Amino acid sequence: MDPMDHVSAGGATIPKLGLGTWQNTGDSCTESVRTALDLGYRHIDTAQAYGNEAEVGQGIAQADVDREDVFLTTKVWRSNLRYDDLEDSVRESLDALDVDAVDLLLAHWPHPRVPIEETIGAMEDIVDEDEARHIGVSNFTAAQLEEAVEVADVPIVCDQVLYNPYKDQSGLLATCREHDVALTAYSPLGRGDAISDEVLAEIGERYDKSAAQVALRWLVQQDGVVAIPKATSREHIEANLAVFDFELTDAEMERIAERRGGVSAWVRNRLPGLMRRFPL
Repeated sequence: MDPMDHVSAGGATIPKLGLGTWQNTGDSCTESVRTALDLGYRHIDTAQAYGNEAEVGQGIAQADVDREDVFLTTKVWRSNLRYDDLEDSVRESLDALDVDAVDLLLAHWPHPRVPIEETIGAMEDIVDEDEARHIGVSNFTAAQLEEAVEVADVPIVCDQVLYNPYKDQSGLLATCREHDVALTAYSPLGRGDAISDEVLAEIGERYDKSAAQVALRWLVQQDGVVAIPKATSREHIEANLAVFDFELTDAEMERIAERRGGVSAWVRNRLPGLMRRFPL
C-alpha cells in the first residue's frame, strides 16, 4: 500500500484500507491477520464484541511487521460505556490483544441511557493514560457525531458505519468532513452483494478488476473514507489490497453511487437504526 493512501483526521493518520475481523475467530483469525500484514496491510480492526481480540493480537505478534507500524482499532461494547466500566473493559482488551495501547478506541454503538459526555470523558482519560492514541465512535448518526465532537476535548477522529454502494451516507460524510473526522466503512461489499453486481463487474472489465475491487475502489477514492473489508483467504486478502493501482472516472463514481441493491440490502440498511432504538 502506498504511504499516500491514508486519511488524515484529527491528528491521526489512518490507512485507507484495513482488515475487518467481524465473525472471524480462532486460528482463522490469527492466520488472516498475519497474512494481511505480511502482504502489506497496516490497519487491523477488531472489537470487544467480536470475541477475537486475543487472536488478532497473536496475528500481529506473528507477522513480520513492527507493532508501531500497525494501526490497530478496537471498540468498547455498549454495555461498557459507563465511566468505570469503560476503563476496566479497555484494559481487558489491551490484555487480550497483548499491546500497551491501541491506535484508535471507538464507542461501538451509542446508548440512549448513557450520556455521551460520560463515555467520551472516560475515553479521554484512556488517552491521557497512553492506553489509546486516538478516540472515535461507531454507528453514530450525523447528529450524534456532532454531539460527540462538541463535548470532546480531544479530536473525534472517526465514525465507523455501514457504507457501501447500496447505502447512501452522503449526509454523514459531509458532517465528517466538516469536523475533520474520517468515515470508516464496514460491510463495504454489502455482505457480498457487490461481488455479483453486474454493473460493478462491467465497470471493472475496463481495468481488469473484479466487481468487489470496484466497490472498494469507489470507497477509498472518496476523500476522508476508509474501508475495512473482511477476508479470510490469502486470495481475497490480496485482491482487496489491489485497489490502489487504478482510478474510477467521475461518471463511474456517480453510477456506482446510484446503486440501491435488492431487498436484502434494504433490510440490512435499516438494522443500524433499529439497534440505536433498542440497545442490546
